[in-house]
Amino acid sequence: MSLTGYAYLKENWLGILVAIHVISAVVGIGPTYFGHVLLRKGQTLGQLRDSLRLSAKLEMFPKILGSLAVLSGLLLVWLGDYGWDQFWIVAAIADYVLIQIVVIAFMSRAAANVAARAHADTGPADRQASSELQAGVAKVNAINYAATVLGIVLFLLMFFKPTL
Repeated sequence: MSLTGYAYLKENWLGILVAIHVISAVVGIGPTYFGHVLLRKGQTLGQLRDSLRLSAKLEMFPKILGSLAVLSGLLLVWLGDYGWDQFWIVAAIADYVLIQIVVIAFMSRAAANVAARAHADTGPADRQASSELQAGVAKVNAINYAATVLGIVLFLLMFFKPTL
């Protein structure tokens, strides 16, 4: 057993795996918090279309790097002596599953609906988005806030894990 609690990894490999886990989590999930800026109130139709296009591009980060964070985290638990029955591990996995349910089942469906309506609107780009579109953006933003809160809980579980 090494000083780090990982019997199968040498110190330098452990550091690399932890670095991959932390960087992929921060960079992978970070753009999710930028969604609140993109989904702001009072946008013109053109601004909303641009925001929705940028949101679609930013989705790549959580999909790829968020998955890498989960895989590296599971690998750290498996190689370490934490045990799968510790509260913070079970809570983190459950929280991650909740985030996926919120994003996949609710937010992506609502966002796709807003994007379809925004791109189908043939009005001038410099006019305010319709009240129907703004209501859709508000719904997506509310769901995004739920995912954001769950993401903060996940980060807190990772940060305070030794005390849980």
